Amino acid sequence: MSLRDSDPAEVGGYRIEDRLGSGGMGVVYLARSASGRRLAVKVVHGQYADDDEFRARFSREVAAARRVSGAFTAPVVDADADASRPWMATLYIPGADLGTYVRRNGPLPPERLREVAAGLAEALRDIHRAGVVHRDLKPANVMLADDGPRVIDFGISRAADFAAADVLTQTGRVMGTPPFMSPEQFSSPHDVGPAADIFSLGAVVVYAATGRGPFDSPSPYETATKVVEGAPELDGVPGEFRPFVELCLEKHPKYRPTPDDLLAFLRDGTRPDPHRAGEEPTVAYEPERPRRARRRLAIASAVTALVLAGTAAVAVARFTGHSDERADLPAGWRAWHARAADKDASGPFNRCAAVGTSLVCAGDDIKATRFSLATGKRTWSRPVDSTPDDYSSSEGSIIGTAPGLVYVYANDETEKGKGDDSTSVSHYAVQALDVSTGRVRWTVRTGDGEGATAPDPDGGMAARLPKGILAVYGTDGASYAFLDTTAKGKVRWHHPLPAQSVGCSLTAAASRPYLVCENDTKRGQTTRISALDPATGSPRWTVTAKGLLTCLGRHGGRLILMEDQNAADSVTTYRTVTTLDPATHRLVRVPLARTQPGEATVTLAGGTLYFTLPNGSIRAVSPETGRQAWESNSTVESPGPPLVAGTRIYVASPSGRLAALDRDTGRVEKTRPGRNDAPSATPAQAGARLTLTGDALYVPYGIRSVYCVNVRDL
Repeated sequence: MSLRDSDPAEVGGYRIEDRLGSGGMGVVYLARSASGRRLAVKVVHGQYADDDEFRARFSREVAAARRVSGAFTAPVVDADADASRPWMATLYIPGADLGTYVRRNGPLPPERLREVAAGLAEALRDIHRAGVVHRDLKPANVMLADDGPRVIDFGISRAADFAAADVLTQTGRVMGTPPFMSPEQFSSPHDVGPAADIFSLGAVVVYAATGRGPFDSPSPYETATKVVEGAPELDGVPGEFRPFVELCLEKHPKYRPTPDDLLAFLRDGTRPDPHRAGEEPTVAYEPERPRRARRRLAIASAVTALVLAGTAAVAVARFTGHSDERADLPAGWRAWHARAADKDASGPFNRCAAVGTSLVCAGDDIKATRFSLATGKRTWSRPVDSTPDDYSSSEGSIIGTAPGLVYVYANDETEKGKGDDSTSVSHYAVQALDVSTGRVRWTVRTGDGEGATAPDPDGGMAARLPKGILAVYGTDGASYAFLDTTAKGKVRWHHPLPAQSVGCSLTAAASRPYLVCENDTKRGQTTRISALDPATGSPRWTVTAKGLLTCLGRHGGRLILMEDQNAADSVTTYRTVTTLDPATHRLVRVPLARTQPGEATVTLAGGTLYFTLPNGSIRAVSPETGRQAWESNSTVESPGPPLVAGTRIYVASPSGRLAALDRDTGRVEKTRPGRNDAPSATPAQAGARLTLTGDALYVPYGIRSVYCVNVRDL
């Protein structure tokens, strides 16, 4: 970068030769010492020189950088935090930063990736031994020097031995770069320790391997939400490095490895497991600090650049779920309700999905029907089975979506035999429908026969993966297969289900495929959980747990399993939650502090277990500790699965009665009465799943009906 007329000729006696970069709060120059040594000199913008807090932060950066040796960083040569414009000079490191290099040249090859991962682990070991937490490790702060990566910019670092009462941590601001920050930097910034840098290391390695971060999103708020609660996107990370980044990206700091653990893993493949204590140990959890802040996070609408040399500093505000900004609604939106019913209808939609400007719903013998997101206008509808019959069923569900497409299943049912000897034979298929027209783009047959099984995600017989669909397959549903949606559903592989199993289900947790099979043997009931290789379908590993369990999803890097509500021996009470670490294969049974009734439906949403009862009671339980956070009467009868969004939880009844609860306390904030403009579904069922797009909430109710409301107007 060329020097400007306003740039100084020298700073602190060092001759300025060029500009290296600039940020929101300062400029970085290339300078030369009297002996000819090249330096990088950071100079604060004049308007911040009178900010006492900023000067204190700058002094802390200088002190932190000086505490760390120069082997893995840019050593401090000189500094003056009391100058009219504070400055700091470090040794100049030639070469590009990791972010620039990857943008120009693409992801690093495996061998180079290993060098960078090991170099950064060594750097963090050195930094942490000096009692410093960097707190802003990101690609722009990693210089690719000839002798290995160097970590730079300690502008928001904190010495590990600083008192919690440090005034600089009490300003209400959380500093960092959202895609590479740790969950605790959002939820509990006063308690950030060395483990935060390990999380950032994992995110940096994902970026180096793929050219994107594991939590990238166009919106800073969405990025923050993904960091705190979402699963990382690891597609493209070489298989040998996936365990490395998975360990780093554990949500809870205490489960992350140390730099020494990571170096041992890279050296000889040793997986760190400091808590291993035999199979299925019972863990007694100590009380933790309340984590209310975790539930109320948002990135401020204008991201504040508090940076030196490109180091982003982001102000994080508490999210209330509402603001004075304009509502986020589809163009031309108005409140609406619509129905897609006929004389044979008897049940509700069980699932809807928003695709582009369309809301597509399925259920009650409807394969899919399309409504306008903005107005509710219905443009097309397709039955599950095109063959006319004189009865209806609850068949029909949405397996997944893609731009302009919705994936559903069809059942071309035929009759075998005549008269009293006739039997119904199903011919199931997965189809891709054009959302605009309802036209079938492609069809793949998945099962035939009297015992054929529908590829229904609601029954655990199908799951959407990033590049395809995992579905039950073959005659009598005795196999499972992967349908490649990038190749018109081509079956890439299929395998038989275990013959000895009582029943199996297919699930996708954090975009990864799992096969969960229940077994009833002479030695007792067990459940086998297998992680499937997406490329071949073969189990990568299998873990056997006691009891009949169902997988609810993934949280904090662990699979969450509960007693199977649909098992032959019905659950009378829920007493434990089981977690499974995919990296170490370690099972942990966590006792519930309060047993929950077996009639409850259990849902994992936003990192919390919600037990919903037919009488409207909802109980929030931590899957990590088993403690119940709150119990609330939602005022909604037979509530459906909770929808967690921002600071609220939404639930609805079969009649469309809606309630919004505070996510932290369970307090009912808003309610909306049910609707009587559609016949009630029989028999009585729980409310359907809700769909939220921006501020537009879509609520299925009654018989094949749905309405839309602005959540700001509840």
